[in-house]
Amino acid sequence: MQNSSTSRPELLVAVLSVAILIVLVLVDMYARLVADDAKLLGAVRWGVVAAVATSAGTLPVVLSIKFSQRANDAMLGFGAGVMLAASSFSLILPALTIAGEQGAGPWHAGGIVSAGILFGAFGLLLLDRVMPHEHFVKGVEGTSTQKLKRVWLFVFAICLHNFPEGLSIGVGFGGPDDVGARVLAIGISVQDIPEGLVIALALTSVGYSRWLAVGVAVLSGLIEPIAAIIGVVVVGLSEAMLPWGLAAAAGAMLFVISHEIIPESHRQGHESAATQGLIIGFVLMMLLDTALG
Repeated sequence: MQNSSTSRPELLVAVLSVAILIVLVLVDMYARLVADDAKLLGAVRWGVVAAVATSAGTLPVVLSIKFSQRANDAMLGFGAGVMLAASSFSLILPALTIAGEQGAGPWHAGGIVSAGILFGAFGLLLLDRVMPHEHFVKGVEGTSTQKLKRVWLFVFAICLHNFPEGLSIGVGFGGPDDVGARVLAIGISVQDIPEGLVIALALTSVGYSRWLAVGVAVLSGLIEPIAAIIGVVVVGLSEAMLPWGLAAAAGAMLFVISHEIIPESHRQGHESAATQGLIIGFVLMMLLDTALG
């Protein structure tokens, strides 16, 4: 009884703190929209682009068109390469530059960015361990009831890792490099196309109608513009948070690339196609980022 009574004030404080943060974010977001804030509008627009890319991935299911597994794996590899380059050149390098401009020395700036990367990666790893879901690489197996459960856990896994992608878009637009933020958003959008496809295929494989499958895939993509808004607003509350936010977003992206996308692209024995796609995607995004930036 004592434990219950003592935990209630702590729970109340936690709830109030979250409520206050939400109110601050909403007020700041409203003020930015009224002021026609370019950063917030950019985050919203490109978050929507990423969501549309996820929706576009479902078109083969709608039109009953099938891609070869090799082509799908090459596209996943390309998306991973694009995201890897975008994480490096649109998140990590700008984070180091901004930390230096804020007065941090080389070691201090490197320490901030390193800590931010670790925070983003291990934060997502912790969430990955705590939240029950199915990884891409395990497929659908077992009895009919188990298949249904595994497919929905699989869908949840994609929704789970869509959040840091959207967050990365928002954090990118919260920084000073709009071109780099757009390049990052393009990379994420490219990688989102096969994700929409695999969600729709997974649901239709266990008997759901193709329109329900498409609807779920579209809804999964809507997480990204919401997360993008959160990212740009939270970073906008304090300039000191910007290098931390950029680095944490990069860490989360690196986790997603290594933990989900690359294993999935190598799962069906098309490692060469996936690796070629990754290298081409990395080089292309590096050229775009450095040339346009």
